[in-house]
Amino acid sequence: MRKSLLFLLVFSPALSFAQNTPDENLVQYVRPIIGTQRMGHVYPGATVPFGMVQLSPDTDTIPYEQNGKYNPDVYKYCAGYQYDDKTIVGFSHTHFSGTGHSDLGDFLIMPTVGELRMNPGVASQPGSGFRSAFSHSTEVAEADYYKVKLEDYNILAELTTTSRVGMHQYTFPSSDNAHIILDMVSGIYNYEDKNIWTFVHVVNDTLVTGWRQTNGWGRTRTEYFALSFSRPFIEYGSRNYSKKQVYRGFWGKFDQNHNFPDIAGKQIRMYFNFRTHEGDKIKLKMALSSVSTDGALLNLRTETPGWDFEQVKKQGQDWWNRELSKARIDAGRDEKENFYTSLYHAFINPTVYMDVDGSYRGLDQVNHKAEGFSNYTTFSLWDTHRALHPLFNILEPTRNADMIRSMLVHYDQSVEHMLPIWSHYANENWCMSGYHSVSVIADAIVKGNAPFDANKALDACIATSTHRDFMGLGAYIDKGYVPAEISGTSVSNTLEYAYDDWSIAQAAKKLGRMDVYAAYMRRSQNYKNVWDPSIGYMRPRLADGSFKKEFDVLSTNDQGFIEGNAWNYSLYVPHDPAALIGMMGGKQQFVRHLDSLFTMELPDKFFAETEDITRDGIIGNYVHGNEPSHHVAYLYDWTDQPWKTQERIRMILTKQYRNTPDGLGGNDDCGQMSAWYIFSTLGFYPVAPGSDQYALGSPAINGAVLHLENGKEFVIEAHGQGEKAVYVKKVLLNGQPLTRRYITHEEIMAGGKLVFYMSEKH
Repeated sequence: MRKSLLFLLVFSPALSFAQNTPDENLVQYVRPIIGTQRMGHVYPGATVPFGMVQLSPDTDTIPYEQNGKYNPDVYKYCAGYQYDDKTIVGFSHTHFSGTGHSDLGDFLIMPTVGELRMNPGVASQPGSGFRSAFSHSTEVAEADYYKVKLEDYNILAELTTTSRVGMHQYTFPSSDNAHIILDMVSGIYNYEDKNIWTFVHVVNDTLVTGWRQTNGWGRTRTEYFALSFSRPFIEYGSRNYSKKQVYRGFWGKFDQNHNFPDIAGKQIRMYFNFRTHEGDKIKLKMALSSVSTDGALLNLRTETPGWDFEQVKKQGQDWWNRELSKARIDAGRDEKENFYTSLYHAFINPTVYMDVDGSYRGLDQVNHKAEGFSNYTTFSLWDTHRALHPLFNILEPTRNADMIRSMLVHYDQSVEHMLPIWSHYANENWCMSGYHSVSVIADAIVKGNAPFDANKALDACIATSTHRDFMGLGAYIDKGYVPAEISGTSVSNTLEYAYDDWSIAQAAKKLGRMDVYAAYMRRSQNYKNVWDPSIGYMRPRLADGSFKKEFDVLSTNDQGFIEGNAWNYSLYVPHDPAALIGMMGGKQQFVRHLDSLFTMELPDKFFAETEDITRDGIIGNYVHGNEPSHHVAYLYDWTDQPWKTQERIRMILTKQYRNTPDGLGGNDDCGQMSAWYIFSTLGFYPVAPGSDQYALGSPAINGAVLHLENGKEFVIEAHGQGEKAVYVKKVLLNGQPLTRRYITHEEIMAGGKLVFYMSEKH
């Protein structure tokens, strides 16, 4: 990529780029159901862009453990919803989108009629609890709208949201025994002791407030709510499913199960009773807050002062249309559905984490107020530093800067004085490896999107990268690698630290701190310390300097790598591909290695050991379903055969992304899989965030217009592009031949036109 290549000039008729009309409703192309089956782990419910509330159906209540052991079936329910399930247990207000681990599922609501059942029952016994059968034939999933018929009760359920409020609309049959159940027990990745405490206060016959504190992935997570009903309930009650407490004070003098307004316990379910006529609509508004019930009430009254469900839905969908309109493409229906669903998924996380007045619960479990920025949470940084945050630097730069400000207050509140690793809801859960906040921060600084104290941010990056107690970092600093005795993921840790160190160096260079630049450029070369030239792969190294003897380059189990094998991870040097190519024997040998990655047959046993990837997410031994390989197809750009990047990218786009419920070949991981699709469809990709360069690929659409926040437009055209015409013969940037295999961030943000001329032959 750094060596010039003059693309062959091929003349073709000018493309008549038919832009989408300005008033086109792009929401019609969003299909939230994509990725709800198998590995996608997304949810089909309602949310606005980056919304604090993600209101969605949960289709089962699988426990995290059975008989004291991990229950592997729970993994399917990371997002709460499984497309193959036949029943719905209710609609909860918080979800993760596409993660490989989980939490949340707060405050589940379920409408029913007939006999009052206070237990969800089990899927294998229809009618055993308050769950209901449903059919996909009555299911409608759109951006910020979900509808389904609860068949056991003949109730039509509809959901929509604002940023902090979930709005429900239930159309009931005629019944003297209509119920709304509020399940404070239910959660995702649930187990008996997950609830620390719950509290419910029935304020009056239309307003209920409360909170729940849980542990688990988020060790100390407290969420408050305010629940408002559109009409009074006629009676209410509760059930406490906690183990019998040894001492409960003198509360036993009250009947706490019926019409008692002050309920507390670990395992509480509430019910609210109504009488309904055919077609009666009962509406609910559930507002959330991390701070207090007063904060939840403020959010409720500010964002949803009325009861017009259709108006709230329209506001949410108009918001989505504005966000989706930042990238307008010229493509067929299927391509538009894939593209705009990917953009929808990319704009779900991270999530706003503050009340309308800026108040939020900090990492120190103290309430704070965001001054001059919006506070965010849900930072799946091992995944999203690769492409999602670079996408934000183009389409959402102000929001991305606020996300970095949120990382910096996390750092200030952290007793470890570290930037977030994987954080959510005022908790650091320490998931995955590396310290990839520094990549996100460096990428913004290098690209000129740093309306924050950039030097303070760099200091936070340095402090994080020198925290010796974190995942073998002390040994990495001393030895230049993480020894295998210290960590089971010693090689991938070393490789990720080396890349992060390079990104710190780039930020330091941009800020003129050349001493830091020099030190971290030296550290960024540490990837060479786990390279075993005798076998041509990255390999675990022991503390004495020798390489681990028992080693399998294909296995993902106990070989020194996280979510990958040596074959894939040996290519994880995104910041120095030229040096990697030299280590692997030069361009010809490197191309042979890349070719074999895509064409070899990986035996089932090598991915049967992992729950987070299936055959669907693998092409040969290229594992697209896990993020460490996302840059790999672009590495041909550093060789004499860049056409193979173009060929591989188009193959991956076709095989790994479809507009069907099983349309994702791996977890979406808070938008990373989708961000890869967006970049690659447009024709370029950020191989090494922290650089201002984007490697060129093969655009899979006829054209696009990126409407930038600075008021400018960046236009992409692909003349002659088609299913077979995947090869780039010529590229013009603003009318001039582009003699390199990358474009820069500055060139995009300045506006202009990038024109690809495509061919069926390389």
